[in-house]
Amino acid sequence: MACSKKLYFIVLNLIVLSLSVHGKLSINFYSSTCPNALNIVKQGIAKAIKKDARVGASILRLHFHDCFVNGCDGSLLLDDTSTFQSEKTARPNNNSVRGFGVVDDIKTSLEKACPGVVSCADILAIGARDSVVYYGGPFWKVRLGRRDSRTANRSAANAFIPPPSLDLNNLTSNFANVGLSFKDMVVLSGAHTIGFARCVSFRPHIYNDTNIDASFAKSLQQKCPRSGNDAVLQPLDYQTRFRFDNNYYKNLMVKKGLLHSDQQLYNGNKADKLVLRFASKPGHFFAEFAKSMINMANINPLTGSNGEIRRNCRKPN
Repeated sequence: MACSKKLYFIVLNLIVLSLSVHGKLSINFYSSTCPNALNIVKQGIAKAIKKDARVGASILRLHFHDCFVNGCDGSLLLDDTSTFQSEKTARPNNNSVRGFGVVDDIKTSLEKACPGVVSCADILAIGARDSVVYYGGPFWKVRLGRRDSRTANRSAANAFIPPPSLDLNNLTSNFANVGLSFKDMVVLSGAHTIGFARCVSFRPHIYNDTNIDASFAKSLQQKCPRSGNDAVLQPLDYQTRFRFDNNYYKNLMVKKGLLHSDQQLYNGNKADKLVLRFASKPGHFFAEFAKSMINMANINPLTGSNGEIRRNCRKPN
């Protein structure tokens, strides 16, 4: 397993390095082939969030979990087939990731407007940006032109999506393995200013860790017992759960991060300075978040004749 992981990371880093020099993604990719694509995605995201306030955070998370497994290729959206197992049932995703119906609805609208043109991977990239903007976060120009994978990789999803149990060193290594910097890791963790986590994900932090505010831990223990209630949800940012802002970092400074991996960013280590900066300068956090999202969305995309444009995001053509 160790050898296969090392080989995977070597190959992926070479591809990421190559793409940084010879990237084929473009902000104008659909300007002639599907000129209304961005509006269709934007409208679909707005409609979905109005119906379910937390689903925008789910779309952002889908994009993140997709990109960390073989790159941003829409593989997470695939259902099981006779030849591969879906990433949806991998440990970090099973009974946790959501928003697939939103992607399906947007894809249906895009197929009516311009059949076979817009990839599912690009829907995730655009939808993640539009979700952030809807919640009051920064706007960035999404580079487009990704194509869709014809297969999924459940074992890679189990191995490479960072769990909430990681310490700072392992978080840093996890992001570095896909070509993202230490700053990218701290910045992208700020996405936890929106969204929710299940009791099973934050239970170890509220019962076992010492770097957590005692009253905060006690209040969470009342909702998340030592056993049972695994699916009980709590907001990742207890202050403004449906607004994209910098309160996530302010929470860390008073030891009120929900996950073990969150609080690792402010625990007397080299991440502290960045947390302090983002907590005091929301504009700086927004600008850096936009840059890091562009970096993440450029992890090993399929372009040119590689992959395909799926007609249905849940299955290969």
